[in-house]
Parts: sequence; structure tokens; C-alpha cells
Amino acid sequence: MRGEYKVRGGKLVAVDVDVIDGRLANAHISGDFFLEPDRALEDIDASLNGMPVGSSVRELASAINNALDDGVAMIGFSPEAVGIAVRRALGHALRWEDLTFDVIGPRTLPPAMHVALDQVISEEVGAGRRHPTFRLWDWDSPLVVIGSFQSYRNEIDQAGADRHGIQVVRRISGGGAMFMEPGNCITYSLVVPGALVEGLSFEQSYVFLDDWVLGALARVGVDAKYLPLNDIASDKGKIGGAAQRRFTDGTVLHHVTSAYDIDADKMLEVLRIGREKLSDKGTKSANKRVDPMRSQTGMTREAIMASFLDYFRGRYACVDSDYTDDELARAEELVRTKFATPEWTYRVP
Repeated sequence: MRGEYKVRGGKLVAVDVDVIDGRLANAHISGDFFLEPDRALEDIDASLNGMPVGSSVRELASAINNALDDGVAMIGFSPEAVGIAVRRALGHALRWEDLTFDVIGPRTLPPAMHVALDQVISEEVGAGRRHPTFRLWDWDSPLVVIGSFQSYRNEIDQAGADRHGIQVVRRISGGGAMFMEPGNCITYSLVVPGALVEGLSFEQSYVFLDDWVLGALARVGVDAKYLPLNDIASDKGKIGGAAQRRFTDGTVLHHVTSAYDIDADKMLEVLRIGREKLSDKGTKSANKRVDPMRSQTGMTREAIMASFLDYFRGRYACVDSDYTDDELARAEELVRTKFATPEWTYRVP
């Protein structure tokens, strides 16, 4: 069996391996990496032979580390990269190329429905009733979406929210607050099996799952990069932020919100934390719009979303899809019984 793993910003690692009586055998590592001294390659191969076929990336990496002298230099790859390649060879880890994605374009719904659909679609993917799914949000009313672990009273100025008629919903992933008025930002959700991020740390998985969007941004004229842990930025500043939720069945929900054209004054009347962030930068008053996607591209929001969809479809195997009646009904029920309830909204008071 053969598996390959391309280290982001590094080199390609390939492994050819057999399985005999439930253990790895005849392992051979190759690639365009650098290794000093070169005889260490034989030690890496030998460290894998005899390992149980069910060994995790961490266990495989530990075996490699234990077999190597302190003076060995692995350049452009790592023991973890070898472990991922092994897991891919055995069929336990997946590549983007192994997957076909359901793609759902922007559909205007109440924003709380999209929060609920994140849970519903993740459940469908985890149960095997859906392909891995990429979907764009669109919404028809204002809402603040706070992270699963944020304190409501620390984040929200209730008087400001009441004044502007803005509701608050808590999502199932961590991260920060999203100030969402119709047309002011671009949000997508990506739901994938955990095997796609096999062996990656949480930080590495954020970069890995958003690597495609850096290419999509370049297509619309934005030279962007990823800033740990979860920010996407250009030389003009932050563009967007990502959040994740990993389910017990291994399914990963990853979503990103990018600012298109936000009324900063209104946002700061509703979000307390936004004031702190601006004060840290020495800004006394927003008195402007936060519009990195609009100002840096000169494109309409609709054109940017269409370009994102086109880029994703061109990069991965995709089929066009839509929400089923059952998924929408379950999302509506979740809004009623969970996401719109005080017990969930104020669970971190």
C-alpha cells in the first residue's frame, strides 16, 4: 500500500508498506525532503516495521523519534508527517482528492437557521447520509452569533442590541462573536470527516482546511495569509476568522466569516469586546465601515461568493446540492427547542 502527505510549506513524504499479521512490514519512506545523515532513512523504515496496523499518528511518530539520534535533522518533514503518510496508505487518513463534496450555494434564511443547519448538516455527514459539505450562508435579518464558550454579558451590550433590534444566538463552535446584518459579511461552513485532518494538531487543521480559501482570495485580488490560530489577513489587516467543532464521531465542522462591509459604529454599540479591541489599537471612535472584502476587491458581495463557489468546484470533486425538507424541518425545530431558548443562549451568563 502507498500513502503520500505534502507538508504545508514543506516537502512531500511517501510511504510504501505491507501489512503482515496485523503489523506493518517492508516500510519504505521516500520523498523530496532532506535528511541528515542520510543513513537515518533506514532507521525510520525500521522503526515502522512491526508497529500495529492500528497505530495512531502520535504512536508512529513516537516510534520514529525513539529510533533517531539527537543529531538527526529532518528538513521539510517530520515524524508526524511520516505517520500521516502511513495512515493514508492504510486507508485511515483521507486526502482532499478522496472526497466528493456536496456544494450548497447561498440561500437566504433567518440567520439562526444557519446556526442550526451547522448542527444538522454535521449530523448528516457523520451518519453517512451526506457527502462532506461546503455551503455558503445568506440571511435576511440582523443577528449576533456568539461563540459556544463566550459570556453573554461580557460580549453583548443589551441596550445597544435592543436599540437596533438585533437578536443574539449562541453557536455550537468556539471562537468570537459574529456581527451579522444582511449583506455585511461572507460566511461559509465546511463539514468533513475527521480522517481528512488525521494527525494534524488543531492549529494545523485550521490552516489545512482553509488553504483553498487563500487561493480563492487570490483570484479576487486579495493576497491573504493565515495567522495562528484562526485569522485570515492581508497586508491591510484582518479579513476574517475561523471556528471549529469536532463531534464525537470524528466529524469536523469548520466555518469562516469574512467582513465584507460592516457598520462599525453600530457593531460597537452592540458588542462590548469590539470596543476593547479597538481601544487596544488606540482607536477612539470607529466612525467608519469595516470593509476589507469590498475595498480590497472592488467586487460585489454576490460576485465574491460566486467566485468562491467556482474556485471550490474547480479544485475539488463536487456535486451541486440543496437542503432537504427534512434538514430544514430539523433546523427549525432546533431553533425552537435549543438555539432560541434562554437556557442555551445564556448558558455562559
